[in-house]
This record gives sequence, structure tokens and C-alpha cells, in this order.
Amino acid sequence: MRAVVLDRFGSIENLQVKDLPIPEPGVGEVLVRIAAGSLNPIDVKTRTGQGAANFAAIVPPIVLGWDLSGTVVACGAEAGDWRPGDAVFGSIGFPGLGRTNADYTVARADHLARKPPPVTHEQAAAAAMAGQTAWQALTRHGRPAGGQKVLVQAASGGVGHMAVQIAKQFGADVTGTSSASNRDFVLSLGADTHIDYRNRPIETYPRDFDMVFDAVGGNTTLRSLALLKEDGLLVSILPPNDEIVAEEAVRTGRRFHFVLMQSSAADMTAVAHLLASGAIRPHVSQRFALTDLGRAHALQETGRSVGKIVILN
Repeated sequence: MRAVVLDRFGSIENLQVKDLPIPEPGVGEVLVRIAAGSLNPIDVKTRTGQGAANFAAIVPPIVLGWDLSGTVVACGAEAGDWRPGDAVFGSIGFPGLGRTNADYTVARADHLARKPPPVTHEQAAAAAMAGQTAWQALTRHGRPAGGQKVLVQAASGGVGHMAVQIAKQFGADVTGTSSASNRDFVLSLGADTHIDYRNRPIETYPRDFDMVFDAVGGNTTLRSLALLKEDGLLVSILPPNDEIVAEEAVRTGRRFHFVLMQSSAADMTAVAHLLASGAIRPHVSQRFALTDLGRAHALQETGRSVGKIVILN
């Protein structure tokens, strides 16, 4: 099978297309023929020796990638209800390795969900890590209720544009931040209000949000606390560098949680239901062939892609 192998941490030149044996599923695993995958910031960070390399024992040469949509072709023992021919999708193996930058990969049976028939492989792959991350961040420590105000930072990004749509499904009044050029896109997702973060300092934002969803990190995380009502909730999908945010949240009567996505069939199935009903729809901005993965990484690395980058097998 074809696989893109990272020979050593570093630049995109270290991603090489190679011919590898098709893996065999073990106990509790299935073998999936991958039709499509998608790229996430964690792919780029891990390629450079950061990201998942910081919290998992990852030593090159390795196959990167976590998102997939495809078809089960073989099942190991104790693989649950999965059968060859089942259409599946998911963001697998996280926070370890998923190895989806290949024609085939082995996945844990409890990391996959059934792909809804109306949803294409491309759409399912695009919604995998982004949708699951947004779902877990918005539900793990308390989900927004109808009429509550939610701020989504970086609302035009991969996870952000999923968070806007999911928060709207909970009945929230959603404000999304992005550059002015992406204003119409953010509003098309269902956001009620848009803020141009480049031309409006965060200190001038409203300060009555019930929840802030932070997909920016850095100083934005700490500064977002002041935008919350008392007992409001700040969730960040980027780890803070110190304990200052948590300490400031306690001091000011707010709540703060860092959420690291964990591969989960149950959460992926929740996203599948939203996809099947049309309640959420991933936006695919660019498509690359598996053999052109390096160019996809280069685009993701700019931080300017809107929605998701999909990898087609």
C-alpha cells in the first residue's frame, strides 16, 4: 500500500511516499481502506516534533494522520458489530498515532462511527477531528443552553467553524471572530454576530458571554476570561503554558478548562447524527491527493486556510 512516511521530524521534505505492507487488525481492531482523510494543525505540529510528539512516545519513521473515512475490509477478534463493507469514519488513535496518511490503516473498533449514507467520505473526514474536538469542548464541562451567549474565537478555522454550528444547535446566541475577509463565511455558519479581531481589540468585546470557546491560545486565552459573566466558562483546545489562566479564573469567579480531544466512538456518533440531519456541514476549502501531502502541510502551516483541508486517496 502507499503511505506517506515521516523519516524524521522537521520540514515537509521529510514526508516521503513509500510502499508499506498492509497492516493486519488485532484484537478489538478493524482494517479500514481509506477513501479520504483531512489535515489538522496537530499534524503540522507533530511533523516538526511538537504536538502529539510532546505527549505520546512518537519516534520517526512514522505515518502521521488521524482523520479518515472509508470502508472496513477486515475485522480482528472482538471487533464489536463491525463487518467488512461497513462505511466508517473517525479521528482515531488520538492522543497516540492514527496513521491515516496511507491507503489502509488499523483502527480501534471503539474509535469509529458509522458514516451516514447521505454524507460523502470527503465530508465525513473533514468533520472527524474538528467536529469531535468542538463537540467535546462544548459538552464535557457543561454545554450552552438556549439563549446563552457564546463567543467562538477563530470561528473560520477547522474546529472553530464546527463549534459555531454545534453551539447554534444548542440554541446559543453565537458571536464568531475572524478577519474581515471571512465575515460572510462566519455568518453563513449561523453566527449571530461577527467580530473582526484584527481591527477590534479584545478589550472592547462584550463582557457578558456565558461561554468562550478558544481556538487561538497564547495571550488570547487569558484575556478571554474578562469577557465572561461571573461563573462563565472558558474552554480552550490549546494548552496554556502555565497555571496563570486557571489561577485567574478562580480569583475572578470564572471557570476554565483545557480540553484535549480523545478518540471516542460515542462522541463521533454524536457528530454523525448532526451531519446526517444537516445540522452541521464541514466546509472544505482545499483538496490534495495523498501523494501531495507535503503541499497540504505547507498550506495548513500558513494558518490562513478556511474550514478544512481534505486528503483524497
